Amino acid sequence: MIFVSNRGIRRSLLLGLLAMATIPGASSAQVGGIPLGADAPMVSVETLDGQSVNLSDYAEGKPMLLEFWATWCPLCRELEPAMEAAKEKYEDRVRFVGVGVPQNQTPERQRAYVEKAGLKGAFVFDRNQEALRAFQVPHTSFVVILDAAGKVVYTGQGPDQDLEAALAKALLP
Repeated sequence: MIFVSNRGIRRSLLLGLLAMATIPGASSAQVGGIPLGADAPMVSVETLDGQSVNLSDYAEGKPMLLEFWATWCPLCRELEPAMEAAKEKYEDRVRFVGVGVPQNQTPERQRAYVEKAGLKGAFVFDRNQEALRAFQVPHTSFVVILDAAGKVVYTGQGPDQDLEAALAKALLP
C-alpha cells in the first residue's frame, strides 16, 4: 500500500471517492475535482487584458468546457490538438474557455502563447485562484464540462481525454 504524504493530493483523492459514492451517475474514473452533478460555482476571473469577468458570463445558455492550463504544462500541450479539434467541431454549440493558472504565469505570457499558437476560444486568467479552489482543480490540463444548465457532467485531466465522448454528455437533450 502506498501512502501519499501530500495533504492536497489526499484531499483530492478523498473528494473524488466521495463524489463517486454520493453523486448518481458519477464516473468511477473521476479522481479529484468538483463532483459530477454539482452546480458550477460562480467565480470571478479576469480577461487576458485585465478586465474582471464571471466565468458564468461565457456560458450564454450553452454547454461549456473549461480547461485549466498553463503555457509551461506539457500535458496541456499534448491535449492541445484534441482540444482544437473539439473547438472546430463544436464551436457553434459549446463555449470553450481556457482558464490560465497563475503559477509561474502572467496574463501577458498566456496571451502571447494563445496568439502565437492561433488557439480558438475564450481565455481568462485566474489571478486569485478563485476558480482553482471552486472547481477543486487537482492539476493543470484539468477539464470540466458543464451542460447548458450549469451542471458538471465531466471532469478529467491529462492528454488522453476523450473530449468527443465527454462533450456528448453535455449535449444530450
